[in-house]
Amino acid sequence: MTVVRVPGRVNLIGDHTDYHGGFALPMAIDRWCEIEAAPIDAPIGERVVRATSAQFDGTVTVPLDAPASVEVDPRTVEPAWGRFVVGAVAALQEAGVRVAGTDLAISSTVAAGAGLSSSSALAVALTLALGPDRRADVVARAELARDAEQRATGVGIGLMDQLTALAGRAGHALLIDFDTLTMEPVPLPDELAVLVVHSGQARSLAGSAYASRRADGEAVAAQLGLASLRDATIDQVARSPRARHVVRENERVLAAVDALRVGDLRRVGELMLASHASLRDDYEVSTPELDSLVNALMRSGAWGARLTGAGFGGCVVAIASVRDARDVLADATAAYGAATGITASGFVARSVDGALTRTGDIHTGDA
Repeated sequence: MTVVRVPGRVNLIGDHTDYHGGFALPMAIDRWCEIEAAPIDAPIGERVVRATSAQFDGTVTVPLDAPASVEVDPRTVEPAWGRFVVGAVAALQEAGVRVAGTDLAISSTVAAGAGLSSSSALAVALTLALGPDRRADVVARAELARDAEQRATGVGIGLMDQLTALAGRAGHALLIDFDTLTMEPVPLPDELAVLVVHSGQARSLAGSAYASRRADGEAVAAQLGLASLRDATIDQVARSPRARHVVRENERVLAAVDALRVGDLRRVGELMLASHASLRDDYEVSTPELDSLVNALMRSGAWGARLTGAGFGGCVVAIASVRDARDVLADATAAYGAATGITASGFVARSVDGALTRTGDIHTGDA
């Protein structure tokens, strides 16, 4: 039996920049998707991948020897979590990987619909469990998992979540340059606590305006004759709120990295608040609940807070001193509940290494 363990992630700053060739600063967190994979001994023609989930009902069976004429669109599979299994098998087979008959037992502590990358953690774990080629580099692995996820959801996504799941490093955030697809670990100061708080408002990219937001930015880049908004200046995009967010957010990511390196955590907090305001006003992916939760965290003593992930619900990330973190969390969730009538839940996140097997680390690129 092989056991694959893949972390979720929280993004400290830099959202909706990855698919525009920009910068982001996520970290892998101590919540995992785990898959136990055992071989199924069956003759050619009868081989299958069979999967069950500890969190959700149903069993998904994917025939491996079916002719192309009977291939299934992953987006039509029920139960819905099984779409990722079908998508992973299809992505691996198209990439030339021979998928063996396998029993998969899936479990996860990455909250679904929270903006913590539960879907990408599952896609990474599936592609590693079904196609464990350690020779592949981390970018190729991330792209394969993204392919699997896009087949499952029909949503065009960036590479931030998959790269973080594979290349995360304990005690560090990960500065990712999505133009060059290079990664640099950034040490997190010992006095810094990262809080992750779920707003109680579930989020689904497939039912959100995510695709239209992405298209808006790509249209501006095309009008400017640029390959991506990574190459735009603030003067070029000053009148375009979507593109303006991307350009300014890239600047904020690099400024936050500089501030972390010198231990200026108050400055990091200011940049996070500016990021949230931009996501709320220019990119329009926040919600009243997320705004209320950010405000509650700040009033409770956080240094900075912002929505994390794509928005439209899910989680807020905040930073505070290690000494005050749990008090900030308790006070903020109580205040948020009183203001909204919604119960929020949160935890102090620990940064962890990327994808692991029971036998060791399966990082395949330089992080």
